[in-house]
Amino acid sequence: MPEIDFKDTEILLRFISGLGKIKPRKRTGICSKHQRKLAQTIKRARNLGLLSAIKK
Repeated sequence: MPEIDFKDTEILLRFISGLGKIKPRKRTGICSKHQRKLAQTIKRARNLGLLSAIKK
C-alpha cells in the first residue's frame, strides 16, 4: 500500500462511510497495520479541518 498523506482528501474519502465513520478493515481490504495508519491519517486530517467529520 502506498503512503497516504493526510492532505490527500480525495483518497481519504474512499475510506469514510456516508455518515463520516471510518470504514472497517473487512470493507477496506487492507491489513491491520495499514488500517491503523489510515485511521490515524483520517483523524489527523479531521483535526486540521481538511476533512469534516461528516461527509458532505
